[in-house]
Amino acid sequence: MSRAGGQQPLWEPSSEDRERAAMTRFMRWAGERHARGFADYDDLRRWSLQELESFWEDIWEFCGVRASRTYEQVLDSRTMPGARWFTGSELNYAENMLLRDRAPQDVAVLHASELRPLQELTWGELSAEVAAVAGGLRALGVGRGDCVVAYMPNIPETLIAFLAVTSLGAVWSSAAPEFGARSVIDRFAQIEPKVLLAVDGYRHGGKDFERTGVLEGILAELGTVEHTVLLPYLSPDTGSTLAGRPGGLSWAELRALGGDSELVFEQVPFDHPLWVLYSSGTTGLPKAIVHGHGGILLEQLKKSHLHLDLRRGDRMFWFTTTGWMMWNFLIGCLFTEAAIVLYDGSPAYPDLGALWDLTERARITCLGTSAGFLSTCHKQGLQVGREHDLSSLRSIGSTGSPLPPESFEWVYTHVKSDVWLFSTSGGTDVCTAFVGGCPLLPVYMGELQCRALGCAVESWDEEGNSLTDEVGELVLTEPLPSMPLFFWGDTVTEEGIGERYRESYFSMYPGIWRHGDWIRITPRGGAVIYGRSDATINRQGVRMGTSEIYRAAGAVEEVVDALVVDIPHTAEELWMVLFVVLREDVTLDEELKGRIARRIREDCSPRHVPNEIMQIAEVPRTLSGKALEVPVKRILMGTPVGEAASVESLANPRALDYFVELADRLKVSEGISGAAAG
Repeated sequence: MSRAGGQQPLWEPSSEDRERAAMTRFMRWAGERHARGFADYDDLRRWSLQELESFWEDIWEFCGVRASRTYEQVLDSRTMPGARWFTGSELNYAENMLLRDRAPQDVAVLHASELRPLQELTWGELSAEVAAVAGGLRALGVGRGDCVVAYMPNIPETLIAFLAVTSLGAVWSSAAPEFGARSVIDRFAQIEPKVLLAVDGYRHGGKDFERTGVLEGILAELGTVEHTVLLPYLSPDTGSTLAGRPGGLSWAELRALGGDSELVFEQVPFDHPLWVLYSSGTTGLPKAIVHGHGGILLEQLKKSHLHLDLRRGDRMFWFTTTGWMMWNFLIGCLFTEAAIVLYDGSPAYPDLGALWDLTERARITCLGTSAGFLSTCHKQGLQVGREHDLSSLRSIGSTGSPLPPESFEWVYTHVKSDVWLFSTSGGTDVCTAFVGGCPLLPVYMGELQCRALGCAVESWDEEGNSLTDEVGELVLTEPLPSMPLFFWGDTVTEEGIGERYRESYFSMYPGIWRHGDWIRITPRGGAVIYGRSDATINRQGVRMGTSEIYRAAGAVEEVVDALVVDIPHTAEELWMVLFVVLREDVTLDEELKGRIARRIREDCSPRHVPNEIMQIAEVPRTLSGKALEVPVKRILMGTPVGEAASVESLANPRALDYFVELADRLKVSEGISGAAAG
């Protein structure tokens, strides 16, 4: 990737696009409101950080937040952790979405799956369905603060259930049905749900996956669940139910309980829990991250209106599962006048043209996908622009991992020459992107266009010095409204801050949010992301902590210890390698590899089955017992061992010798499988 400042842009917005952009309208509106002018986006961004309180108050006013009780102050303190936003206000996330000024006959949602044809849902239909399901949940005793969880795919019923739960002031959490029982239990058991909604199965890649058996296993360990609602999605004609289970009912029965209920919205404080997302580290259970109604509302209003520039007539799509924050991000696009497009299925079935076919059929204007998908299309030599009518397509979004420069070039050569391609990067922890797109800025090969408004993103070295045009830790030096309220079940200190929460983000730089990504801020204000500086594994949009993979592998009797890393296989692909320590009398053969892979498939997800499983003598660990995942990854990518790890801090430094020798045989660009076979 060239760092030359003179690089020519791949795309620039037209003068008409600049004039029509909501970002332009906001810039002028805020300028008049504060009696000052903004020269350009960078000027606006600097002001949004210098006058942080004024900026977020402006988002509230510009986007028309509905609140039954207004706020007493915007921000009580810029201290992190512990900053509190819009204190005293009361509102409801679902009310702000469903009671915005739209005609009942306008399309809100388009949806398709491998089981269902492309269909539409209007705002009137969506509101009526939410009211019925909310009434049904209310009849089951669900109320403010109760937890409702969903083991459901990316279909309209899941969206309807989420808005129904939210309207009641209850707390939502979801997992994709491809998740194995153990991963679901590890997530949901932490928050003690009252109701579980699920499907009987799903179809992916042309294959059917029945889930009622898995569901029974999940329910056996979720003792707090009082009612289970089953949607017959895989077999709609059978009317599948959990026969004989106390509290079991069908989706139709839940709706019938609600009858002709009216929409009612429980008014809750700004920082009332909205949902629980999960982001796994290297030890312990997945972190149960709690976000609030108000913080997520404001962040999604900012992103969808200003950074995505969604307009009336737009159709916004992002390929995601319900187990990834991008589902929550996509739902937030309904705060604009755009419709959203949901899809459940494989992006490569029946072939790699599946999402491009959907774009054509649904007239998608913003196609959100992963860097891996775009890279695969590039590698397979797809001539997308020739094979599909993409006249509706105005923008393409990419996330999940860094988008390589070659894929930027492929998009403009083989997809559409005048499309706005924005790569974006953020995290489950804040349910948004810190760096990403701006409709007013040009697109340069290999770069994310900008740091987002209100996000004090910097690149820091280990001593806490800010860097320009050098790779460092991605940090936030100011609070963000969508930062977690807390981790569910965390041990709270006398200061009122959770111990695990503080350790996760503020242990490296006290008072500064360290996110866990490598970032370089370019001289022109863009950014380049170099992947995770921690060890969370993101495979095709499904994040899984290494600890979950270890639990699955460790369930195989012969496995004593394990270490997993994902490393670049080519410029486009990441390969996941599981190193296992086995019992003294055991040798790794194909049969054992198969059993380990099956266990990970069942307990974690099919996407987290390793590309390679290799046997090692011991896992390198620190004196405190932590596995050296990131240092091993860096060694395999060519970093000298002295730079990758502090050898004196290791309990067994000789354990690194194996990986140093492997790195000598392994050229990352040629793939690990060849080295392993050798």
